[in-house]
Amino acid sequence: MSCATEPRFDRAALRAALAAAGFVLGDRAHVRIFKRERQLQLWLSPGGGSYALFRSYHICAVSGGPGPKLREGDRQAPEGFYRVGLAQLNPRSRHHLAFNLGFPNAFDRQLGRTGSALMVHGGCSSVGCFAIGDAGIDEVYAVVEAALRHGQDAVDVHIFPFALTDEALAAESGNGWYPFWRNLKQGFDMFEQAGVPPRVAAGDGEYRFGNAAEGPGCVAIAAWS
Repeated sequence: MSCATEPRFDRAALRAALAAAGFVLGDRAHVRIFKRERQLQLWLSPGGGSYALFRSYHICAVSGGPGPKLREGDRQAPEGFYRVGLAQLNPRSRHHLAFNLGFPNAFDRQLGRTGSALMVHGGCSSVGCFAIGDAGIDEVYAVVEAALRHGQDAVDVHIFPFALTDEALAAESGNGWYPFWRNLKQGFDMFEQAGVPPRVAAGDGEYRFGNAAEGPGCVAIAAWS
């Protein structure tokens, strides 16, 4: 049995695909997740500028439905803005590879939400997590880990109920989670417009973005220290 700490994964094919798209392993990374579409998007920033989409991965299993996670054991996957640091990577996951989303974040804690061990991982089963298969997590994990080891302090992971276009959100105006999703849309739109994940903080039970994330009473959304 091998004692190697690095997962057995042939990164040559990934490096070639990255190069063909104008990226390298170690570029800054950003992850966006869309529940309804069952899609995880991996965005990269060569040279520290705006981000461009590298690949999309099918989420083969996610538990629960639209709306945020509220409490431990509700079998619901979270929605919101999370940050992943090196301490959140799990190369020995029983689901092949995984990284912890960092739920509950500062926003979740302000609202008394509880839960633990919410992951993006391999395999194809979920109890509040996002499973993208072993081949998918091989690539996403490798890119996230490389970004962190090359100096990115944390990888932003933004999780939405669906792509928050004006039309899609308007169609949900009668949903009880509409005010929450409208708050998420502020961060969604800022990335759509600037191509860079905005600064995010929690304040008075809502997400705040950009310059507003530095206001009085704001607690930054942070990775594990």
